[in-house]
Amino acid sequence: MIDVQDMDKPLPRDDARTAAGVPAAAPRAMVVLGATSSVARAAAIELAGQGYDLVLAARDMEEAELIATDARIRTQRNVRALAFDALDFDGHAAFVSRCTELLGDALYGVVLCFGHMEDQAEAQQRFAAARRTIDVNYTGAVSILERFASVFEERGEGVIAALSSVAGDRGRQSNYLYGSAKAGLTAYLQGLRNRLYHSGVHVVTIKPGFMDTRMTFGLSGLFLVATPAAAGRAIAKAIQRRRNVAYVPWFWLYIMLIIRHVPEVVFKHLRM
Repeated sequence: MIDVQDMDKPLPRDDARTAAGVPAAAPRAMVVLGATSSVARAAAIELAGQGYDLVLAARDMEEAELIATDARIRTQRNVRALAFDALDFDGHAAFVSRCTELLGDALYGVVLCFGHMEDQAEAQQRFAAARRTIDVNYTGAVSILERFASVFEERGEGVIAALSSVAGDRGRQSNYLYGSAKAGLTAYLQGLRNRLYHSGVHVVTIKPGFMDTRMTFGLSGLFLVATPAAAGRAIAKAIQRRRNVAYVPWFWLYIMLIIRHVPEVVFKHLRM
């Protein structure tokens, strides 16, 4: 377990295998972006339970440090916090360099959990709100994932997982600005998966349905709401099983299949 004072030193090798008479091997590590969300925290605990060391990246470093401490105690894995801002596009290259410097060859994957949803009516009236929704959910995601993709592509292995949304499966009047940004992210991840497959790098698209999080608090019309803990387990399982696309919970696959196949001449009359 890493002491808080040693946070700027490279992660040590796991010596548990050596103690058992097996040659030591560096544990693989995952970077979790947007790590202070309840879903990201749950996913991080699950990944650490699978044996990954972690870097928990977020804007709120105080909260990220608390989550990192909790994860270290729970899992006995090496977990640290690192500052990250999805909208600091110019700083993304330096952030990825910092991760490679700290983790070295252990760096194996990145899990993108950050997102932002403005009130639809507010975003329709104020473009700054619409732009923030687009920039966080799409532009920021593309900016940081392209840099991680280059690292993994050069190494010939790795995994990239990102939370899109069922909202991107079909535009609906209640959240089409958020949904359009997630639709763009879904298409981006599909193309990235096609590109990186030939280099041995796997890309997982996670499509959550309604989840009980700060982002959905107070919204009306929610149904079949999943807990963050259940979503975290499903995300970690999708990464472990190398899914291409995973709906969370699984039944949203069938819900969205129905919604996608409603004829447009009918769909435009619906209030969704």
